Amino acid sequence: MKPKPLQKKITRSFESIFQGKPTLIVRAPGRINLIGEHTDYNNGFVLPMAIEQSLWIALRPRTDRQVSIHSLDLKERAAFSLDRITKEGDTWIEFIKGVAWVMQNNDMVLTGWEGVIASDIPVGAGLSSSAALEIASLRAFAEVSKLRWDGLYAAQLGQQAENDWIGVKCGIMDQMVSSLAQLGRAFFLDCQSLKYDHIFIAPSLTFIVLDTTTRRVLHESDYNERRKECERAANLLGVSTLRDATPDMLTQKRQALDEVSFRRARHVLQENKRVVEAVSGLMFGDGQLLGRLLNESHASLKDDFEVTNEALDEIVSLAREHKACFGARMTGAGFGGCAIALVGTRDVQPFIKFMSENYFQMNGQYPSILICSAGQGVGISSQRRLTP
Repeated sequence: MKPKPLQKKITRSFESIFQGKPTLIVRAPGRINLIGEHTDYNNGFVLPMAIEQSLWIALRPRTDRQVSIHSLDLKERAAFSLDRITKEGDTWIEFIKGVAWVMQNNDMVLTGWEGVIASDIPVGAGLSSSAALEIASLRAFAEVSKLRWDGLYAAQLGQQAENDWIGVKCGIMDQMVSSLAQLGRAFFLDCQSLKYDHIFIAPSLTFIVLDTTTRRVLHESDYNERRKECERAANLLGVSTLRDATPDMLTQKRQALDEVSFRRARHVLQENKRVVEAVSGLMFGDGQLLGRLLNESHASLKDDFEVTNEALDEIVSLAREHKACFGARMTGAGFGGCAIALVGTRDVQPFIKFMSENYFQMNGQYPSILICSAGQGVGISSQRRLTP
């Protein structure tokens, strides 16, 4: 397998910075969520897929318990000791500290390492750059510390690090897909049982990411507030999570719910149903069905869950104007970031040309556009070949 450009770049940089060759290279992908937004922390269903854009770490173990990492993207180095992990801010190194903290709290004996990190996942775009960093760091620690790798357990540890160290009360979707996705397949996950399936994507369909370039930082946004609102709705409905609620229950107890709780619950219940319907549409290449579900999801996220913004609404509306677009919606947590459009594979280039020209006329800037293919979950390389 030919090394990827970022793999070559971090290898050369490691040799220059640390005066030697890395013994290991780790790669973990970002993701797009095809449908199933804000359902994961409600123990619902989601349908994401890993993307080719990934975070890479070139590293080698140390003889002490220090972790020293150079970020090529930010042109800065950070370090910490495994014997004294303290939170010191909100920078990228805190994700790696959080992973180490969680692993040690779960009785794992860790070895220090030094490395170089780089990514081509847009940060803050809703493509899960943070989960990629967590999963890549988990794999790095597991390898240098000679720990058995369990992709499902690693995803749980990554979620715990983001919940308890970073302070974002996210669900487990992002870590699961970054850890366990298969090449060429979407990832259907039941967030309650953690059972998952790899779903065939019909080659006649292509998902295109449309980056509005508007950004949010989740722990400073309303994300955690949405989770609290869902927990309140579940409590008013008398269930442990909204996964356990039913449409009949929502109707019968309508008067017991305030307006916000009702709309948050309605979104989650309807979104879960859309995910299940989308699985068959994806396998059989039913663009009309999938497009309708994407459009309904965006409307619900806009009106019932209130997590879109003007840029997301504009780019989604523009995408739907093109005849090749079956449907479009925001993807990720919202409050900015990216939308996805479902397009017939033969019409991808005309669609991209249309979006670039018309978005520029609307906003005076060209959108960042990614043609997405389903990527592989986290992998390692000790030589030239990257393997799961």
